[in-house]
Amino acid sequence: MIKLSRKITLNVNGKNYEVLCEAGENLRDVLREKLGFLGVKKGCDFGGCGACTVIIDDNAVYSCMTWAYKAEGKKITTIEGLSSGRPLHPVQEAFIALSASQCGYCTPGIVMSALALLNKNPKPSFEEIKEALAGNMCRCTGYVRYIKAIVNACKNLKKFE
Repeated sequence: MIKLSRKITLNVNGKNYEVLCEAGENLRDVLREKLGFLGVKKGCDFGGCGACTVIIDDNAVYSCMTWAYKAEGKKITTIEGLSSGRPLHPVQEAFIALSASQCGYCTPGIVMSALALLNKNPKPSFEEIKEALAGNMCRCTGYVRYIKAIVNACKNLKKFE
């Protein structure tokens, strides 16, 4: 069997990375296995859990459903890039303050979904928050604390900019 591969450049958390990418390789596996961004979780492999959510050009995206080569030339943000030498992002602070997560496996994906929402709408309604989180599955919580944490984070967004 012939493997088709090529070198691509991915901009992850503001830094460019050159990586050899196989044809048909998803972004999640490249981020986790080749670049070491372990906050991008491996869950369902078909876009049903949201654990692998990253932000690509301001949109929450399932990285397991995105071909790695399609992300070339785009701005990718992972959970590791939220604070990058700065204090924790207000979403992260709110999740900690309100003990929003339990096991934590889904938390990076939920934080990234929340951040994509808040970047577009810094004062979302309860329904808009629920809609933004609809693609993230959490087996431990009832999402109530997550939603409260996102509402709480809205109050501190200006301080972070």
